[in-house]
This record gives sequence, C-alpha cells and structure tokens, in this order.
Amino acid sequence: MKHQKSYDKILLATVILLSIFGLIMISSASVVVSYNNFGYNHYYLSHQFFYGFIPGMILLFLFQKIDYHIFKKYALLFLILTIIFLFLVFIPAFGYDLKGANRWINIGDFSFQPSEIAKLTFILYLAAWLEKKGKDVKNFSETLVPFVILIIAISIPLIMQPDIGTLSVIILTAVIIYFAAGAKLSHIFLLGLGGTAALLMLIKIAPYRINRLMVFMYPELDPQGIGYQINQALLALGSGGILGLGFGHSRQKFNYLPEPIGDSIFAITGEEMGFVGLFVLMALFLIVALRGFKIASRAPDDFGRFIAIGITSWIIFQALTNMAAITSLIPLTGIPMPFISYGGSALIISLMGVGILLNISKYGK
Repeated sequence: MKHQKSYDKILLATVILLSIFGLIMISSASVVVSYNNFGYNHYYLSHQFFYGFIPGMILLFLFQKIDYHIFKKYALLFLILTIIFLFLVFIPAFGYDLKGANRWINIGDFSFQPSEIAKLTFILYLAAWLEKKGKDVKNFSETLVPFVILIIAISIPLIMQPDIGTLSVIILTAVIIYFAAGAKLSHIFLLGLGGTAALLMLIKIAPYRINRLMVFMYPELDPQGIGYQINQALLALGSGGILGLGFGHSRQKFNYLPEPIGDSIFAITGEEMGFVGLFVLMALFLIVALRGFKIASRAPDDFGRFIAIGITSWIIFQALTNMAAITSLIPLTGIPMPFISYGGSALIISLMGVGILLNISKYGK
C-alpha cells in the first residue's frame, strides 16, 4: 500500500474549530454554575482547557502518527481492560457516586469516565474481529451469536452504572459497523427487535425513563417537574431567534436550565448565537461526517474502513441525538454534544478517535 505524506487537513481544521467553539460556549454557559460551585467564573473553562483540550490535542497528533494497524494486535487487550475499568467504578477505592450514578474512576486528583473509553476500544475490537470473520460475517452461529454476546458483555456494566445514553451510542455504532461488514439484513432486523425489547424493559424498570417518554409524548405535562428541562431548553432556543441574544447574554444559564454546560449546551448556544450559530455548528458536524466517511471509502483494508465508519458514526450519531433531544424530536437522553459539552474524558477520547481517523487518511487509495 502507498503511504500518503499528509493527513486530511480539512477534517483536522474542522475538529479544531469545533473544539474551540466548545471552549467558547463553555466560557459563557458555565459562569453562573462555576461561581456558585467554586467562587469564580471560569473554573469549568480552565478545567476543560487544561484537562481536556490540551491533552486531547497532544494525543490527537500522537495518534495520527501511529500506524493504525498496530491496534489490531492489541484490540482484545484494550477491550478487556475497558470492561475491567467499567466494573471498577463500583469499587469505593476507585469509583465514586455522583447524583446516583457510578460512572467515574478517581486516581489521585485525576478522574475519568471508562464509558468514554469504551466507545473507542469497542470500535477497534469490532473492526479487528469482523475483518477476521470475512465471509463468515453472514453466518448466524459464527458471527451473530458472538456479536450479541459482545453487546451483552459491554451492556451489563453500563446498565448498572447506569449510563444508557452511552450504551445506545455504542450499540448503534456497533450495528453500523456490523452492517458495513456485510451482515445479513435479516440479522440486523433481529438485532433491532432485540434492542427494542431491551429498551422497553429498561424504560419499564426505571421511573425516570418512563417520565422522559411521557414528557416527549405530552410536552405540556408537569412543566415545573418532569418536563422542566425540556421546556426550559425549548424556551432558550425560541428566545434566540435567528441571530441570538448575543454571546454571554443567555438568561437560561442563570440557574433556570439544568446542565447548561452538559447535554443542554446546544440550547444555550441557540439562545446566544441564534439559528445562525446553530447552523454553523451543524455545518461543521456535516463536514466531519463527509470527511470521515470519505476516509472510510478510501481505506486500503477492511480494518481501516470499519474503524473509520465506527468513529465517524459514533461522533455524528451522538451529535444528532443531542440536537434531537434538546429540540424535542426524541425523548430527552442526557447524551452530551461531542467537542462542545463539558467533559474532559469525552473530549480527550473524541480527539484520540479523530487522530486515528487522520492516520487512516494517510493510507487512502
């Protein structure tokens, strides 16, 4: 295969713009919650910059230099370590509970979410495994059954945490890779049926998920209770209009809209930047999708193609899910916006994934 001297500079520039856009929005959306929690306005901005953006960019440039084929050798080890980390969150010496969820591991002053790592390592393992399967990917017992077992193995700790939003991203990305590998449509249909049944069961056993579904179906239901967040998000988006209220002029961030720097940051962006700002943001994600799938189409082997499809699908699906949830096109999910929402672990892993994409682009046909 011929090694290209340069990587996809358009993808790199777009991702850097998205990350900087995220820092800008966090600087505005976080001022109130930052002052309330830490006594000054820019704690979350500085934390995102020094513990998310800087190490993430370093790892991006490092990973774009590492031949992506090396991940095939260590894919299984990475997945095993990830599953171990996913269970470590339940051990008090390592993990801790925050708002009723066990999703973080503490090592000294450093904390991270293993579920974010799982998004990338699961893609790497599936790419290596499905490439090895070759034509056997259409076989029920040889591929579909082991694929379902893999999904169950990654699902158990995420359901226990609970982190259903991340689990949905991982499963859908896995199914897309499986489909791209040549799986039978009947097998995809069976996976869809099983996933729907599992989702209904998860909704039934957790009252807050039922509440989110009820609010989606009946938006006027309990606007000061279970419907509060989505109603405030829609109010923020409506207030922004075409051009927005202006940077820093959001009203909803003053303790009205929950999670203004997390999964609700899209609403704050719409309030301050208006439809024009949201259009620019969506256009940047569209460029990421086009460049990512172009890299996949030109990858020299199935391993690179599956990785590129997986990473691109993960980022775009997560972004679309966040946008759809905040605009009430789907029930509220709690999934953050890639590169934009606050979260050092998420930003670092996303930038690492882009680094791998850039490396694959060097080998493009």
